[in-house]
Amino acid sequence: MTDEPKGELVCRTDEIQVKQALRILIDDYPVAIVKDSMGEIHAIGDTCSHADISLSEGEVEGCMIECWGHGSQFDLRTGEPLQLPAYDPVPVFAVEIRGDEVYVDFTNVLNGAQAPNFS
Repeated sequence: MTDEPKGELVCRTDEIQVKQALRILIDDYPVAIVKDSMGEIHAIGDTCSHADISLSEGEVEGCMIECWGHGSQFDLRTGEPLQLPAYDPVPVFAVEIRGDEVYVDFTNVLNGAQAPNFS
């Protein structure tokens, strides 16, 4: 018996290029699926905590994404802001890769940041 992956299938690994992000909606809540410079895949809340701007449209460098609006930067692993003007973290969701499929558990916010209740 094979255990089922936790979370929802959101995309395939080849749908996201290195240093790119894919914006998805879960119950009208925007999430960025991001492949960092090392090829690791992360899932974070797609809205900058400083302004209502999509992070998936920003630049990815290392394990950080930068908001194109005002230059706030966020660590993809922790959701913590690395650069002002943002000072609140964005939610980071649990990701599981099965073969070439990416699953995100939207009920598991890894960093405790405020996110909608998807249960």
